[in-house]
Amino acid sequence: MYIHLGNNYIISSQNLIAILNIEPPLSEDLIDIIDTAKLDKKLINISKKGKEKALIVCDNKVYLSPISST
Repeated sequence: MYIHLGNNYIISSQNLIAILNIEPPLSEDLIDIIDTAKLDKKLINISKKGKEKALIVCDNKVYLSPISST
């Protein structure tokens, strides 16, 4: 099965680890995940700046998606 992340991005559900809702204020854990992914150059923002609604954690990448997880 495949999951549409928005903006023409699709991933295999086999690679999916978690879909996390992004709502201010961000938790420290969520900030840590984003910062670590940035440092490892694994963060892909497929949203327009400020329009991120979900963090999708996969086995090899982390995506910021414009599609709400709720």
